[in-house]
Amino acid sequence: MGKTIAINAGSSTLKFKLFEMPQEQVIASGAVERIGFDESPVHIRYGLDHKYQEREVVPDHQTAVNIILDELIKLHIIATYDEITGVGHRVVAGGEVFKDSVLITDAVLQKIEDLAEYAPLHNPANAVGIRAFKKILPHVPAVAVFDTSFHTSMPKVNYLYSLPYEYYQKFGARKFGAHGTSHRYVASRAAKLLGRPLADLKLITVHLGAGSSITAIQNGQSLDTSMGFTPLAGITMATRSGDVDPSLVAYLMQKLNITDPDAMLKILNTKSGLLGIAGSADMEELEARCDQDPQAQLAIDIFVNRIVKYIGAYIAEMQGVDAIVITAGIGERDAKMRQRIADHLGYFGVKLDPHKNQVSGVERDLSAADATTRIVLIPTDEELMIARDVERIGHPDQSK
Repeated sequence: MGKTIAINAGSSTLKFKLFEMPQEQVIASGAVERIGFDESPVHIRYGLDHKYQEREVVPDHQTAVNIILDELIKLHIIATYDEITGVGHRVVAGGEVFKDSVLITDAVLQKIEDLAEYAPLHNPANAVGIRAFKKILPHVPAVAVFDTSFHTSMPKVNYLYSLPYEYYQKFGARKFGAHGTSHRYVASRAAKLLGRPLADLKLITVHLGAGSSITAIQNGQSLDTSMGFTPLAGITMATRSGDVDPSLVAYLMQKLNITDPDAMLKILNTKSGLLGIAGSADMEELEARCDQDPQAQLAIDIFVNRIVKYIGAYIAEMQGVDAIVITAGIGERDAKMRQRIADHLGYFGVKLDPHKNQVSGVERDLSAADATTRIVLIPTDEELMIARDVERIGHPDQSK
């Protein structure tokens, strides 16, 4: 019996969810946003729909951690820090080093920082969050859960690029993928919903949010995934371009008089995707505009087109599919988007029941009675997966 806190630290945010374990009951959740800005919103949900909201000066992540832990006591969510028996940290890039979640030691933390070149926007922030919690809870088991670890099961034929092989050997130039914790969670839930062992299923998990990725899962393992060396590759996303011909990048740098590769990467990461096509990264806004705005409709059409292409490729790669799993913000909330995707997959036996599809955000099979390939909606819960990994790795004797 104890409480585990799952942490997701970004460059200017710190999100958390506190669980009673092993019951897996959510006690509280919240975030500190705009860390390092003039004023930072702090919000915590707890109990029976209780809410705490405040704006504070939060210069760094250490201050954010102090505020969260102090408020947990002030709001009587916990009596003392001793009630927290485990801390789980989301870490984006684990490279080829971390094939599973791991107990954080000084050596592990150093390696996470060394891997920052694979995720320069994420790993440094993840490491800052780890250090901040270590300072206050130094004796509590802390576990790093990597976005990439689920994808380390991919075979070389799928993770290698067609570049000189020495670039992989010397520099680690390969596909790593991302969103692995989400894909792992929804795949396991889908197997239970379908009443079949995960190891016997061929699944395609479709994580559609601000960042979006698609994964082919066979025998319970990641076989292939749409994101690449970084989370920039793959399908069109909110502000990320997805797949682009590298020659076009060089061409645009010449046309735009850009000499700094980071400046071009910033365009591809923050000014492209739905935002670049239609002027908005918000799918709800685009849905509302699309009947009157051809650019909004075009952005939606491109988004669906890229999703369908990856799904089709993965069905061919696995020589079939048992179910397509939709998850994450857009996937969970947007019934029209789910219908569009299903409508393009009728050739593969996918048929969505429009009445079932009207209920969003609830785990359920959306398939019509005569569908031969299932399409299911599974709300993701990365924080729960993190908490489970804390129990499995941080408290192995108790988790047996």
